Amino acid sequence: MINRLILSATFSAAAACGSNTDQGAIPTDTTVVGGNSANTLPVENTTLGAVGLDGSALNRDVNPCDDFYEFACGGWLANTEIPSDKSRYGRFTQIHERNEATLHAVLEEARAGKLQSPVAAKLGAYYGTCMDEAAVEQAGISAIKPLLKIAGSVKNTKTLDKAIVDLQKDGIGVLFHLASTPDFIDATKMVGNLGQGGLGLPDRDYYLKDDERSKGIRKAYVEHVTAMFGLIGMSGKQAAKAASEVMDIETALAKATMSRVDQRDPENIYHKIDRAGVEKLVPSFDWGTYFSAMGVPDIQEITVDSEEFFAHLDSVRGDMKPAAWKSYLSWHVVHKTAALLPKVFVEENFKLDQTISGAKEIRPRWKRCVSSTDNALGEMLAQPYLERMFTPVAKEGADAMVQGITGAFGKVVHGIDWMSDETKTKALGKLGTISPMFGYPEQFKSYDWEIDTTNHAANAMTSRKFEKARDLAKIGKPYDRSEWFMSPQTTNAYYNPQANQMVFPAGILQPPFFSESAHVPVNLGAMGMIVGHELTHGFDDSGAKFDGDGNMNNWWAADDLKKFEERGECVVAQYESYKPLEDLHLNGKLTLGENIADIGGVKLAFMAYREMLANAEKQLVADGFTEDQQFFMAVGQAWCSRSREEVIRMLAVTDPHSPSNFRVLGALTNTPEFSEAFSCEKGSNMNPVDTCTVW
Repeated sequence: MINRLILSATFSAAAACGSNTDQGAIPTDTTVVGGNSANTLPVENTTLGAVGLDGSALNRDVNPCDDFYEFACGGWLANTEIPSDKSRYGRFTQIHERNEATLHAVLEEARAGKLQSPVAAKLGAYYGTCMDEAAVEQAGISAIKPLLKIAGSVKNTKTLDKAIVDLQKDGIGVLFHLASTPDFIDATKMVGNLGQGGLGLPDRDYYLKDDERSKGIRKAYVEHVTAMFGLIGMSGKQAAKAASEVMDIETALAKATMSRVDQRDPENIYHKIDRAGVEKLVPSFDWGTYFSAMGVPDIQEITVDSEEFFAHLDSVRGDMKPAAWKSYLSWHVVHKTAALLPKVFVEENFKLDQTISGAKEIRPRWKRCVSSTDNALGEMLAQPYLERMFTPVAKEGADAMVQGITGAFGKVVHGIDWMSDETKTKALGKLGTISPMFGYPEQFKSYDWEIDTTNHAANAMTSRKFEKARDLAKIGKPYDRSEWFMSPQTTNAYYNPQANQMVFPAGILQPPFFSESAHVPVNLGAMGMIVGHELTHGFDDSGAKFDGDGNMNNWWAADDLKKFEERGECVVAQYESYKPLEDLHLNGKLTLGENIADIGGVKLAFMAYREMLANAEKQLVADGFTEDQQFFMAVGQAWCSRSREEVIRMLAVTDPHSPSNFRVLGALTNTPEFSEAFSCEKGSNMNPVDTCTVW
């Protein structure tokens, strides 16, 4: 379970915050109050651009104490359109696009034989095959015909079981999945994990909710499945019947699927029942044949994420007729490979995506081929990317942030008045063992499979099969904590509780999140907040259930745990009051861990920035904004983002992160230093009377 941003030089934005319009004005002499600390320091005036902020992104007509997100991002929001091939667009997307352009250049050079790199030939061959649209059209559905034959072989439960294992082995997830995982209780070893699955829509709620929008999406889904079946040769009547059967099976599975909120609790998804328990839970399934075919014939140690799901699966397998299972398996073959097939499949596949996410156009082929190459050969593609996009300075800067933020968290723990010394000692012990990883792994993965220079779909499916085998081969072995779960070029970061590890790929250590030329408060407000966010995940409502060794272990004194949970309930209530749309509230329980991490991330990054500049001899005032204000503006501008209504509704059901505006507003309203920096009166929107503090 990985946890997946012009006033004159004489006035600051704080002038608009209080009832007195002169409140917070910056003196015109050589000192500024409220910059790094309560002390005064000589001032050097500069510009927002010089410190790494975007002055054009601001909406200066908005009082930052009313709506700081609009103040920090309003200009950007007004002047930014969501590209037609995207459902949302923001600063993360802009970094991703820059990385994507670099990867595109690398792959075009590899394709043309101009890339001087040991990995060039394989990258060029894979990407080139994807870009050869004529070959994709000529290949048709040849790559998936063997899989469709497997799906069509079902005659009874015995042949159904064989079809399930044959498809899963080839990387086509149906019904459930088998994967490797560190044992939650003993994270030194890898065990098998059986997880719920089998749905085609993004979440179980799409099948179970009875509102008009959910009904409409289900109707569109059945129409889409019908159309896809038509593309593989079914008659209209056959296709409609088969689509109805698919919906029947997936609805039955959805009824037993654990909710995303319940899945957030690691105790809910850890059931170490081992092989004998699995065979007892689903007695009608041929587990011996299954495990042998999946390459783990001797597997004994197994966890199950949802016993209810697998118990229900046992009855569903018998209740549905073989013909329905043929339809279901055939659909998932097509559904999981449509993006690799000829244009008619890609276009029909996009129709469903458009209904759910709101994107207006299909992404250009080169972008899809860059993504496909990244998915198939990620750490191979990373090598030429890193030569062009990652510097030692970025790695050093990230390391300095981690050191400063880790130190800040230690101070926070020492200062907590509601926690016993016993629990503090254990929290500090865990903190001391957190391992940060920057840029790229110490050793890159190998990709020992052959490229078919005529069939892109075959290559992508070979990659999936290879990665499935690679994953399952870990079962029964020691946990390799050096492995990465994102490619180095990914614009993201994560915390892994079972390794007690923070990972920051090179792809996110880029401007505007981190820049060698940006001022310390700006780097700490943008990238530092992300570092603090990941660290705080180790102590959110889920991460706090794991100790420093990565084992699920209650290290809390009972009274301390109760107080910690009460603070979490405050955060739940706060975020559930937020409405991304007029008729839609956030799910405070689903987003709790991310919200705790956002609040903690800002606090820790602010403390680290102050410490880093503790011995500064002067302050940089940027277009009238103090360094404290620059920090919070960087927090805001890092999350400037626009989203289509469809994706907002989807993410409210599926995403444990709050929408970007509430990530900023929620965190800053709980940060007293923000209100001090902008002189926000108590009771104003950004300085409410009631706030939440977890850490």
